[in-house]
Amino acid sequence: MCLAAALGPIFGALGIGGGAAAGAGAAAGAAATGFGATLNTIGTVVSAGSALAQGVAANQAAKTQSRLLEQQRDTEAQLSAIQEQRTNAQFRTAIAQQRSELASRGLSLDSPTALVLGATAAREMTFAGQSVRNTGLARQAELSGAAMAARARGRQALLGGGFSAAGTVLNAAPQLWPGLYDRAVSP
Repeated sequence: MCLAAALGPIFGALGIGGGAAAGAGAAAGAAATGFGATLNTIGTVVSAGSALAQGVAANQAAKTQSRLLEQQRDTEAQLSAIQEQRTNAQFRTAIAQQRSELASRGLSLDSPTALVLGATAAREMTFAGQSVRNTGLARQAELSGAAMAARARGRQALLGGGFSAAGTVLNAAPQLWPGLYDRAVSP
């Protein structure tokens, strides 16, 4: 009986076999059509769900990456401030040592030579501190931009997943709801 049911639609389509075989074939064909429609529906749901899941996962990964970049930016800001303090401290130590050497040589600290050396050292200290600060600010701006780009990629992936899922459902709509198009078109 199973063999007749399985081969019935084929024989019926070819015009081979008796009425019983054709009847069994029609019943088996209807069952197979229902099963095929169910599989088609399941496939569409899985495909659409997969597209949505991929979009959501990519969005979550982008949010995580964005948070990590923002943490790195904050750490860079702290490190930059510490580096600037250390650079200034090193220059202050060098200036103090220079004053000490000038005084030990018997040079007055208000002499033109001492004043020029002090002013030069102060300019160098300011430049070095600004260099460290600006390098840190540039790195922070770069990390902020990368975090914003990561969030944008996440939103784009989420939208892409939603549109892909919608496209999958719309492409499968004629097979899922065969009479839907006819009802929408007829007045």
